[in-house]
Amino acid sequence: MSFRSIVRDIRDGIGSLSRRGFERSKSQSFVHELDNHSDIVINSHWEGLPPELLRDVIKRLEASESVWPARKHVVACAAVCRSWREMCKEIVSPPESSGKLTFPISLKQPGPRDTTIQCFIKRDKSNSTYYLYLCLSSALVVENGKFLFSAKRSRKSTCTEYIISLNADNISRSNRGYIGKVRSNFLGTKFIIYDSQPPHNTANVVPPGRLGSSRRFSRRVSPKVPSGSFNIAQIIYELNVLGTRGPRRMNCIMHSIPMSAMEPGGTTLDHHPNLAAHSFKDSFRSISFSKSIDSLSEFSSSRFSDFMGTNEVQNGEQMKNMPLILKNKQPRWHEQLQCWCLNFKGRVTVASVKNFQLIAATTTTAAPPVVVDEATPPQTAQAQSQSSHDKVILQFGKVGKDIFTMDYRYPLSAFQAFAICLSSFDTKLACE
Repeated sequence: MSFRSIVRDIRDGIGSLSRRGFERSKSQSFVHELDNHSDIVINSHWEGLPPELLRDVIKRLEASESVWPARKHVVACAAVCRSWREMCKEIVSPPESSGKLTFPISLKQPGPRDTTIQCFIKRDKSNSTYYLYLCLSSALVVENGKFLFSAKRSRKSTCTEYIISLNADNISRSNRGYIGKVRSNFLGTKFIIYDSQPPHNTANVVPPGRLGSSRRFSRRVSPKVPSGSFNIAQIIYELNVLGTRGPRRMNCIMHSIPMSAMEPGGTTLDHHPNLAAHSFKDSFRSISFSKSIDSLSEFSSSRFSDFMGTNEVQNGEQMKNMPLILKNKQPRWHEQLQCWCLNFKGRVTVASVKNFQLIAATTTTAAPPVVVDEATPPQTAQAQSQSSHDKVILQFGKVGKDIFTMDYRYPLSAFQAFAICLSSFDTKLACE
């Protein structure tokens, strides 16, 4: 029996199980199903395959089916039985090292370190929905892609919410595909990103309290972790009435990512007590948006200045454990075109106030941020760029009517990047 016939037999034997887990039209999957749901086991004659032969089959499949839609065969193999699933988890590398999105859990794992994952967002103004797709070609404007996320905007009297789901058709908090949301204040200048599951060790996570009690949770939520909304990031747009201060300026406080993640050998998965204490406990205490904006201590300017490291008492080790701060790269004024410009390397073609690039904010106070001049030698420019973390982590921009590109890399995940981009769509009364 040939190798491809084995794969075809496996795919036909499990029917629509993998398609229900990751295809757009019937996307019902949860990002932790491969880790927490061991009851999805298919008894078949493939379960007794020798481990050496199974390893060879999965390795050859992983190497040959490297892009979607052919990569669905790897997902199909993981759904055969427990032994196949464990083998796939061992062989298939996460996006950080492979640069590939394979399983649903990959959408909440950091992107690659050396390259970017290119995606695009389609906006449907008629029903206020947004769809994130993985690019399958190098073309900017495409009709089809690999569906990843969907989001729906709902306006309330005091805020705006974006519900994020793995389901393309039923976008709601009561649906099994719900994985998080983005909520803004009344002016649209401050946003909070919520995850339906805690991003780190659950032993140090404070239960959500009244915020989580109002939600009707799905039975698919793992009983091992508290269910609710967990504050993983904050997005702050600086006030800019009538655009007198130039383009938008934004800062992102990534509560689930330490500053040490940007250092060589750093990681986003280590336990950092400073992250858990501030990102969960403080946010749940004052989460109501029905109160005045000034009463939100989690959005106060003083709290943000503390994160930025203006207090000289903090030493290097303390700063490493603080949340990572991302800021938008400031554009330059082009005299001939009479507009603000950024180098998107051909990935953005339409001028828009929504376009942005995010880089890691510098935490040093002894010297201003390093500005790399075009005449600087490559070696010096590279050293300065690394020292100031001047590397584009996320870029977002318009390429056509209701079509936008989204390119992200480590340490952000697809979920975090998509949530940040959703904040750019929202109307900002005091920023433009």
